[in-house]
Amino acid sequence: MGTFAGKTVLVTGGSTGIGNAASRRFLAEGARVIVTGTRVSAADYAGTDGDLAGIEYYQLDQGDLAAVAAFDPGVEQLHALVVSGAKVAYKRAEFIPETFADVLATNLTGPMALAMKFRAALAAAKGSIVFVGSVASFKGTIGQPAYSASKGGLLTLTRTLGQALGGEGIRVNLVAPGLVRSKMTAITWEHPDRLAATERQVPLGRIGEPDDIAGPIIFLASDAARYVTGTSLVIDGGLSA
Repeated sequence: MGTFAGKTVLVTGGSTGIGNAASRRFLAEGARVIVTGTRVSAADYAGTDGDLAGIEYYQLDQGDLAAVAAFDPGVEQLHALVVSGAKVAYKRAEFIPETFADVLATNLTGPMALAMKFRAALAAAKGSIVFVGSVASFKGTIGQPAYSASKGGLLTLTRTLGQALGGEGIRVNLVAPGLVRSKMTAITWEHPDRLAATERQVPLGRIGEPDDIAGPIIFLASDAARYVTGTSLVIDGGLSA
């Protein structure tokens, strides 16, 4: 406990799912935690899977470059930036160029813009960036060309920024979850047959929970990983093995 005492952490997409689980862990470790979400206020997440008690909340569409440029949570030093916000489209919508571009704006262009916006604050704290990628960072996903392309791009962005920012004391890493129970993946886990078929393929016999990803995020952002940068950590219950 207290690993992040006196430190400041920003988690985009921290209102629900993996981002919120990571935010709660950072808070338990003593950090000042700032999160973003797409809704107007924290109160708008009441009744969801997000818990924002004790956390500072800001509305932000990370796919909107003007919004990212204007975003000002008032930090001069940032010890960790976790980019968890993401978008996916279903029913073959990602084959439409406009939708393809919209998904990439949130999942790839936005993360790059956030990294550059907080570069000085991260350098001042010798901080860490953790991108939330996916097992789709390493392979194609049928019916989701935009999501797969964006997550694959996020992997190479991680490697490139790890090289580029290391001299400033900024580490850059990526977690690559498999199927994790969230609003985005409800199309699978809310259907018993689909869920069972998926779980049969996972050596650990179940899909992931947001807390399963929060721990590795905390590790990569902490001093325990102070010599780790430009790399990725697959967290999928052994599925890709």
